[in-house]
Amino acid sequence: MILNVNILICLFLCGEVPGIQSFEQVPWLPCQLVDESVTFNDEGHAETEYQHRDAGLQFGHPGDSSLNPNTITFLVTGSKVDMRKYIEGVVEHQLQCEIRRYSTEGLQMRWPGLGAQEHDIWFTCTIRHTDGVFIITSFLRHTPATPTPGQAHYRNWAAIADRAALTTSTVMLVLTRSPSVWVGLVKQQSLHCQFDVDHKAADLTVEWRFQQRGERTTLFSHSSRSGQTEGSGVPLNAIGRGNASLTLPLTKQSSEGTYVCLVSVPPLFGSHDITLHIMEPPRVSLNVDSTISLVDRGEQKVVCEAEGYYPLDVEMEWFREPSGGGLLPEKLDTVLYSSHRHHQDGTYSLSAFFLLHTSLHDSGSKYFCRVSHSSLRMPIRKSFTLIVTEYDSWNAALWLFFGFGSILVMVAILFVMLPRLSSAQALLREQSRVVLLFIAGLLYQVVYFGVNVSPDSPIIKVHKI
Repeated sequence: MILNVNILICLFLCGEVPGIQSFEQVPWLPCQLVDESVTFNDEGHAETEYQHRDAGLQFGHPGDSSLNPNTITFLVTGSKVDMRKYIEGVVEHQLQCEIRRYSTEGLQMRWPGLGAQEHDIWFTCTIRHTDGVFIITSFLRHTPATPTPGQAHYRNWAAIADRAALTTSTVMLVLTRSPSVWVGLVKQQSLHCQFDVDHKAADLTVEWRFQQRGERTTLFSHSSRSGQTEGSGVPLNAIGRGNASLTLPLTKQSSEGTYVCLVSVPPLFGSHDITLHIMEPPRVSLNVDSTISLVDRGEQKVVCEAEGYYPLDVEMEWFREPSGGGLLPEKLDTVLYSSHRHHQDGTYSLSAFFLLHTSLHDSGSKYFCRVSHSSLRMPIRKSFTLIVTEYDSWNAALWLFFGFGSILVMVAILFVMLPRLSSAQALLREQSRVVLLFIAGLLYQVVYFGVNVSPDSPIIKVHKI
């Protein structure tokens, strides 16, 4: 609540309407100072308590009065490094600002930039876009009026009053415009990392690390002092322009993980984590056409196949829309699933199938398979329409009768003729009998299974007896 009041005060003082000014035009940005208090327990171990305090970034000149005197003000004065120019076109309400103290871990040295002192203290200011578009971390240098030896160490930091105003300058920043990346397999991907320093010929080190399942691997490193470079993916001429972006080889499943861009100019050390997610959408297909025609009381196995997706989690469902419309689709509860099949490229496949039993009132119904996956903004739907025709048992019975009659006549004629052949043709006669018996059995099976489609056929009932 207090922070919201402070924002309104600032907007009133600036004479601006919320959502109109872009960040590079805003003289004051509300922030949270995450202050730290370190104490030691009875066992001698350090315990840190964090306190969130209202603060703000004010862009101006040394000696400017605080626009909001009710909070801690970090007055950011002119410097060769201006964080605002790296995030142009963004309005204030899209930003989250957090300021923290920064410890040089006992490394005491004078910053090479203009106006720096050996007793300077440091802060980091991290600004995040609320939609994850970028993260920028700036290093703020503050020269206290009264030097306090060792105060840069986190256990000896001097207290900051609630309405204090600290004059600072930005000396270095590290920025990424790809905090989280989603990419498919076998793709060329670049991970953005950019930096800026307020002086030339800096003792600069750029490094990329890859972290996956607790293991850490160095992909690239370059030191401007030694001139030594290891690994690949970052052009050296780009580093000279402040661009440390890493180009990855063609992506594969093992490319998924956390990539860390590190930029070091002693005594400052900045880094950003970039998470790479592999996302491959499923290819969905059915084993039937868009319209299928079956006879009454027939059946058919219908399969929905989702192939080539990653990661593993996928949801497949079958629904039935009754003909005529007006009713909500009904989810089928007779669906069976195959096991997940893991392919060599790291992707998965899954099948969802059911046995479709038809009746005349089902004719015109639509069935659809719905597949949901994290790589999809909307589920994929594949459907077919069922047409059911009435079964004609009389035609089948007549066809069976004449079929059997024809076969019996052919067999009788052949067996009457064969004994009249000469004994020299005995072997041929035996072979002919075998062939004729095979043909007769084959025709019987064809006729039988053709009629057996309908369980109510009178012919079938006789057969079952």
